[in-house]
Amino acid sequence: MGILRSDLLTHSQLSNEGGSIVLDGSGDYLSFSAHSSFAPATSDVTFELWFYLNADSDFNVDSADSNYYFFDMGSNGYRIQMYSGLLRFGIDGSTWTPPASGVSKTKWHHVAGVREGNSLDLYLDGKHVGQKSTTASVTSTSLTIGQYGGNLSYNGVPHGYISNFRYVRGVVYRGEFTPPKFELKNIPGTIVLGCQSTSSATDFAVTPSTISVGGNTAASSFHPGLKKDITDTGVVFDGFGNFATSTYMVPPKGKKTERNRGRALLGGGHNGSTHTNHIHQLSIQSQGNTEEFGDLTNARWIPAPSSSPTRGVWSGGGGPSPGSPTGAYVNFIDFVTIANSSNATDFGDMTAEKGYHAGLSNETRGIIAGGYNDSVGKIDVIEFITIATAGNAQDFGDLTAARMQFAAAGSPTRGLFFGGVINPNVNGNVVDFITIATTGNAQDFGDMTAPTRYGNATSSNTRAIYGGGLAPDGSTYTNKIEFFTIASAGNGTDFGDLTTTRSTTPGATSNNIRGIFAGGYVPGNVNSIDFVTIATIGNASDFGDLTYDLMRGIGALSDSHGGLE
Repeated sequence: MGILRSDLLTHSQLSNEGGSIVLDGSGDYLSFSAHSSFAPATSDVTFELWFYLNADSDFNVDSADSNYYFFDMGSNGYRIQMYSGLLRFGIDGSTWTPPASGVSKTKWHHVAGVREGNSLDLYLDGKHVGQKSTTASVTSTSLTIGQYGGNLSYNGVPHGYISNFRYVRGVVYRGEFTPPKFELKNIPGTIVLGCQSTSSATDFAVTPSTISVGGNTAASSFHPGLKKDITDTGVVFDGFGNFATSTYMVPPKGKKTERNRGRALLGGGHNGSTHTNHIHQLSIQSQGNTEEFGDLTNARWIPAPSSSPTRGVWSGGGGPSPGSPTGAYVNFIDFVTIANSSNATDFGDMTAEKGYHAGLSNETRGIIAGGYNDSVGKIDVIEFITIATAGNAQDFGDLTAARMQFAAAGSPTRGLFFGGVINPNVNGNVVDFITIATTGNAQDFGDMTAPTRYGNATSSNTRAIYGGGLAPDGSTYTNKIEFFTIASAGNGTDFGDLTTTRSTTPGATSNNIRGIFAGGYVPGNVNSIDFVTIATIGNASDFGDLTYDLMRGIGALSDSHGGLE
C-alpha cells in the first residue's frame, strides 16, 4: 500500500502566469464607463502597472506620436505618460513630476505613481525618480488605459503591452522598493485590477464599471514574468495524518487561500475615565484612519490579543467597571471572524481573572502570559488556547519571573516576552521566550536596551520590534524602538524612534512587512497611529488616527502578523 505523507507535501511558486493587453500603436485602448469610485478628491492613491514598448516606439520626436499615455483619467484626473522618451506622473496635464529617464525598449518596466498628502511621487522599477507638490482635488470619474482619455482620436498610443494595472485608494509604496515579483492582488482599497488575463482584454478582477475596447486591443500571453502564488487557487495539505492510496486517494481536508494580508482589529481600551468595548479596523498596508468593526462582549482595557488568519481573540483585561484603569479584572475570552464586521462572541474563560498581561499567537495556538490581579499580585502563569476551537484556556508553563505591564510578539514557532514590572516592584529588561508548540516554562532570551514597562511589541516572521513605554522612574516616557532577531537569543538593538512617546500599552500589530503602534499615553491620551517597515531600521512615520476616543491600553491583532506563516 502506498502512503502519501501529507505532512511532507510542499509546493513551489509557479512562474509564467498571467497575461497582458497588447496595443498596436494605432487607436488601441480600454475605456471604463464613468463611475464615482474613480474620483479620489485629495485622498492618497497608488497607480501601478507593468509596460513593454516595442522596438519601433518613437522616443525622439516631440509630437503626439511620442506622447504615450499608459493610463489617463481625462480632465482633472491622474495620468502616467511617456513624453519624448521621458516618464512622468501628473494631474490634468498641468501638474507633473519632473520627467525621468531610464525607460528602454523591448524590456518590461514597473511604474508606480503615488499621491500621499500633497506629494506626487513617481517610481520606475522601484527607484524614486520624480516628486511634485500639489493641493489639487481630483474629481474626474473616467479612466482610460493605453490612451489619452480626453480625446480618443489622439494618436499618442503605446505600441507594446501593459500588464497588471492596479489603482488603489491608499499608499502602497513609500520610499524605494523591489518591484513586485508576484501577480498583483486585490488588496484593501483596490478600485481597479486587471490586464492579467491571457484570454480577454476586459477580464478584470476588480472594476466598478463596464469596459469598452478601442481598436484592436486584445489579451496576450506575453507577460513580465510575475509569479503566481499557488495558494490563490490550489490546495494546501493541512499536515494531519497519512493518506492510504492503494486503490483510491482520500481528498485532503479543506483548502487554504491567500488571506487578506493586512486587516488589523483594535479592541478595547481606556480613555482616562472609562473603558470601551469598541472594536475598530484598519488596513495595515494602506495608511488611513480606523473604521468601526463591532463591539467586544464587555468594556475592558489591555485585553491580551491573539489571532489566526481568520479569527481574532481577546482574553481578559481590566474592566468592566468604569473609572480607574485598576478597576475589576475579568477572565472571559471573546472572538470574532476577522473578515466579517460584527460583534464579538464568547469563546471561553482564562484560568483566572487578570489584567496587564500579554498575548501572542501562531496559526493555531494563542498564548496568554503573566499579568496581575488583586488576589495574588503579579502572575507568572502562561496559558494557551486553540484559536479554531472555542473553550477555556489551559496551563502552558511559567515565565522566568512574575510580571505585568509587559509585551509579547513572535514568529510561527517562537514567542517572546519583553520587559514589564517584576518583583520587587521595579521595571525589568529581561526577555523570555517559549516554543509555542511545546508546553513548558519560558527561558531567558536576552535583555532589552533599558528596563521598560507599558510599551508594546509586534513582529514579522523573523524580527520582533518593541516600541515606547515608561522608564523605571515612572515619569519618563520613551519613543524608542528596538528590535530582536527572533530565532537567535540575544539583546535588543536600536531601531529608531516613534513619532511621539507612547506608553500605557499602545495597540501594536503587523502584517509581515509593516508594524503599527496605535494610541497610547504621552502623558495624555493620543489618537495617532505610527508605522514602521519591520525589515528596515529607521524612525516611524504617521499612519492615521483612531476615529474614536483618544485611547490607551488597546488590544491589537491582525490576520497576517509575524506569528503566521
